[in-house]
Amino acid sequence: MVPALRKAFNENFSQTQFDAFSKDLNSLHPGAIQFRIAETPEFISKDFGSKIVSAGDAIIDVITNPGFKNLTERAIPVNDRVPNENDHSHFIALDFGICIEEDGSLSPQLIEMQGFPTLFGFQVYYPDLLRNYFSIPDNYSQYLGGYDRESYLKDLGEVILAQELPENVILLEIQPHKQKTRIDFYCTQDYFGIQPVCITELIREGRKLYYINEKTGLKTPVHRIYNRIIFDELHGQKDKLGEFADITQDLDVQWAPHPNWFYRISKFTLPFIHHPFVPPTYFLHEVKQIPDDLENYVLKPLFSFAGQGVVIDIVPADIEKINDPQNWILQKKVKYADIIKTPDGGAKLEVRMMYLWKDGDGRPKLAINLTRLSKGKMIGVRYNMDKAWVGGSVCYFER
Repeated sequence: MVPALRKAFNENFSQTQFDAFSKDLNSLHPGAIQFRIAETPEFISKDFGSKIVSAGDAIIDVITNPGFKNLTERAIPVNDRVPNENDHSHFIALDFGICIEEDGSLSPQLIEMQGFPTLFGFQVYYPDLLRNYFSIPDNYSQYLGGYDRESYLKDLGEVILAQELPENVILLEIQPHKQKTRIDFYCTQDYFGIQPVCITELIREGRKLYYINEKTGLKTPVHRIYNRIIFDELHGQKDKLGEFADITQDLDVQWAPHPNWFYRISKFTLPFIHHPFVPPTYFLHEVKQIPDDLENYVLKPLFSFAGQGVVIDIVPADIEKINDPQNWILQKKVKYADIIKTPDGGAKLEVRMMYLWKDGDGRPKLAINLTRLSKGKMIGVRYNMDKAWVGGSVCYFER
């Protein structure tokens, strides 16, 4: 993206240096990083960065529209709807693929979006440590929206804790110590003192929730939940989990973010956004005629996670056999650019722009980012097995 910086990084890269960095990275919580870290960060110029930021602003305009809740009521499955929803998601993530247009220019194209927290803690620790091993210009930063490390952690803490004591706030997950992203839970605990808790460990007494504090051994009230529960995963694992608290009940607890926002800000939202950096997307039940160029589209189920159920190479039979077309979208394919030069060929890049939305603010604030490099057919581990210079990373944006 910034040719001079890319050239300099590649020329100065050594595997020994990267191995030392990886060892240091894993030393904080040994064994907790269960996803591949790419050999390189990415560098985004001020000009291209402004394109991604402006695209995000246009999408946030849709989310902050007063009619957004009414527009997305159907997004929430009846059995997954949780009472006491607040006015906004505290966390938003927008995934942009860096794509090549017909005229050869590059553009960010929105692929997916989430009203849900991702690696908001790890993306402080990892890029900061990276600077100790590799040359990153001082005028490039992983922080956005005017943030630096101190102000970002201050606002992230405010969003997660609000006015509560850390012992009364938990990070709620399904078997958190077995999740591939558990390094983020541990970083969050390091920064703010909140304990990762499995949903099976919640104790419900009427409308009240409690957990056993690992430091004190005491049953402790839960006033606020930093929520990482995805109902699709919960339903898939409920038989082997055994008994767990039903969080869809009317509970005396605050949410950050409230579970309903996982559905409202999701693939469901894409058909409502019309922007040059958002590929045309349609609810399948509203498609009157199957496009003649079906090979230029991708078929996605609305209520699945991590790419499950996505049909890349569609044939008419794939559409004809769907019994619930209202729960699927048809999205125009985009052409990812092999933009990141690596020793064994180009890598594709997807940038996740991450927003914090504090209570009382009219809009979310762009804060930080993460990226994924891929050389496979799609972004993700299963498409990049046995490849190098792929995996999780970060963009340093020119300031």
